[in-house]
Amino acid sequence: MAENKRDYYETLGVSKSASESEIKKAYRNLAKKYHPDMNPDDKEAEKRFKEVNEAYEILSDSDKKSRYDTYGHAGIDPNAGAGGFGGFDFGGGFSSGGGFGNMGDILNDLFNFSSSSSSSRSSGSRRNAAIHGDDVHVRLSVSFEEAVFGCEKEISYNRIEECGDCSGTGAAKGSKAETCADCGGSGVVMQRRAVLGMTMSSTVTCSTCRGSGKIIKNPCTTCQGAGLVRKREKREAKIPAGVDDGVRIAVRGAGNAGRNGGNPGDVIINMSVRPHPIFERDGSNLFCEIPITFVEAAIGGEIEVPTLEGNEKFSIPEGTQTATVFSLKNRGVQHINNAKNRGDLYLKVTVEVQLNLNEKQKNILREFNASCGNKNHSKKDGFFKKFKKS
Repeated sequence: MAENKRDYYETLGVSKSASESEIKKAYRNLAKKYHPDMNPDDKEAEKRFKEVNEAYEILSDSDKKSRYDTYGHAGIDPNAGAGGFGGFDFGGGFSSGGGFGNMGDILNDLFNFSSSSSSSRSSGSRRNAAIHGDDVHVRLSVSFEEAVFGCEKEISYNRIEECGDCSGTGAAKGSKAETCADCGGSGVVMQRRAVLGMTMSSTVTCSTCRGSGKIIKNPCTTCQGAGLVRKREKREAKIPAGVDDGVRIAVRGAGNAGRNGGNPGDVIINMSVRPHPIFERDGSNLFCEIPITFVEAAIGGEIEVPTLEGNEKFSIPEGTQTATVFSLKNRGVQHINNAKNRGDLYLKVTVEVQLNLNEKQKNILREFNASCGNKNHSKKDGFFKKFKKS
């Protein structure tokens, strides 16, 4: 029964508002996943492969998709008969409410009535079309400095590639895959059935070759007839300067092999950057907390501050308060692949109070405090005035 069939959109894992390209991409991924060559002797995978092909055959055809969206499976099921739509006048053609014109139009529209040769060629070309290889994802951890300045790192991953022993044919050396006699290499066969007193034709996946169009009588022992093998790959990857945590870098053509002459996929490197003990990063800007002494804060002076290029001199003005932030222009991280565009380095100073003073040092500070009087305690005095008013 048509109503027991699984929803085609659900089969492909897409929404009803999916675009043509989204439907095609979903089909391509699922077809590769469940293809009989990749799942030998797996009945469940074979069943899913047929479901995916059936769903795509409907949703990739604008007319069939429109009927399916309007009437569900009854709109494209040859077994639904006239009762699935109404508007039939069995006494002579269609009633005016049917809106289909004549018998030939509705049968052609509903059951895709066509010659076996053109239908087979169309289905066969789809099944033998080039399939782009899948991308492979790799996670790479680098140091803070490697991310800032760029580096080359070796990545290691598993990829699917064409079997070298059979050159991807799946057939053992000295032999070759034969064209399926039942479908003539198209991967589909014609199925005829009687509908409303007429013989209608439709295409179904060939059960002999399971849609591949080829029969391998002597499979390659290396790939077991799949034409593909899994291999551990190692290669050098160039990490550009300025990458940040979470950035993805693509190595083109280094992923899984395609099928039927399709291009290979990419390797997607997901970057993970280890933290730095001094610097914190926000985009292309750097932040660093610098400790200074009470004397340096009070009278100012020249101190050393860290930068990406090494330590350099920086002048602290007198009277610098703790938590004051200074900035060094163009001392941050370069924008990825653009060395001329750099962020800034922000220095936040923290005034450290001297510990473990001896008695002489304490007396000097007492004399210093007494000599200052109240002229340098404006913030302190203002604080207590506010406190008294509250």
